[in-house]
Amino acid sequence: MPAMEETSATFSLPTFTNSALWQQAMTHKSFANEQPTATEHNERLEFLGDAILTFLSAEYLFVRFPKQSEGELTPMRSALVDQSQLHRFAQGLKLDEYLRLGKGAEKEGARKSARLLCSAFEALIGAYFLDQEHNLQLVKDYITPIFESAIAPDVEAGVKDDKTRLQEWAQKTTGSVPEYVEISTLGPDHAKEFVIEVQIGGKSYGRGSGRSKQKAQKLAARSTLEML
Repeated sequence: MPAMEETSATFSLPTFTNSALWQQAMTHKSFANEQPTATEHNERLEFLGDAILTFLSAEYLFVRFPKQSEGELTPMRSALVDQSQLHRFAQGLKLDEYLRLGKGAEKEGARKSARLLCSAFEALIGAYFLDQEHNLQLVKDYITPIFESAIAPDVEAGVKDDKTRLQEWAQKTTGSVPEYVEISTLGPDHAKEFVIEVQIGGKSYGRGSGRSKQKAQKLAARSTLEML
């Protein structure tokens, strides 16, 4: 899985046509509770923004990494829009400076809360979608460079192959390295097919077959990763 860069990049806020939506996105319920005449708080916008980010992150990764399987893309999407990453996005936008908090929440240090800032970022995206009259393309144009900033630079050279990923997992988890054991060879000499099994610490895992041992090993590694 490609690493997510712990970037401290600074981004630009989107331009709102309806300032009330921007204000609502930055309004925590603690402020709304203390100020009866204040605008509505941001929880509904947070709900909408979360759904939009889930879809746009999936589309972004689907296009960005065309060779990755569903099993590989799913954890990538989770990492791209989890609380810690959205918190970093919020920090890059300096959303803490714009939040409207109740006195109690302010006193408790909520302005620096990762959870609260993550929610504010989701609300921002939901509000911007509404402000742009439900034009998802405009939201995509805004969020794509932010997503891009979160992908570690070494990913540009390509995602780690399955054998490398499996070896890293095995060494970290079991202290052993995978062994690729030839189980059988099928077919005539001019069209042999090798069957390879992954063994880690004496335990059998996935198998793969191919016209070359290297191909069979790669498929066995992939099969093992899917099992794990």
